[in-house]
Parts: sequence; C-alpha cells; structure tokens
Amino acid sequence: MENLEQLQLVVGEVQAARQQVSSVRAQVQELEGTITAVQNQPDHLALHRQLGGVLVEVADRDALISELQQTLSALNVHLERFTEREIQLVQTYDELKKSLQGAQE
Repeated sequence: MENLEQLQLVVGEVQAARQQVSSVRAQVQELEGTITAVQNQPDHLALHRQLGGVLVEVADRDALISELQQTLSALNVHLERFTEREIQLVQTYDELKKSLQGAQE
C-alpha cells in the first residue's frame, strides 16, 4: 500500500511540474514576442512601458531590450530546471509503476 501512496504523490508532483513548465514556457514565448516587438518598433514612434498602473515613455530602448533579455535568460534557466524536474518525476513514476505491477504478479 505504501508504494501506491507514493505513486499517487508522484502523480500529483508530475502534474504540478507540468503546469509549471507550461506556465514558464508561455512566459518565455510572451517575452520573446515582446522583445521582437520592441526591436521592430520604429525609432520615431514612442515606446511605453507599464509600471504599476501607469504607462511611462521609455527613454532608453537599448536598456529596456537588455533588461528584457536578462529576464528571458533567467526564465529559460527556470524552464530548464522545471523540465529536468519533470523528467525526474516521470522516471520515478515509471519505476514505482513497474514496482507495483511486479508486486501484483
């Protein structure tokens, strides 16, 4: 019975890990789109950034792009870690599942 409880816990952890991976992946894609949009914005048009509840004109586009790229880099590190954790959890799930199947035979 202990293995079954462990299996159920791992299933919950796998689901949580997959949600985290999906969420961070969506954030990465959104940030990549934002960086592209900022880079493609013509210089003669104003660029604004939301700070709290207000929009503020951006004076230094290069600094903004650099900041966005740093954030993207950090998100990619998190995505890699979450993906590795998901893989480990799936492996643990598979091992527990085989163990339970072997015990039932």
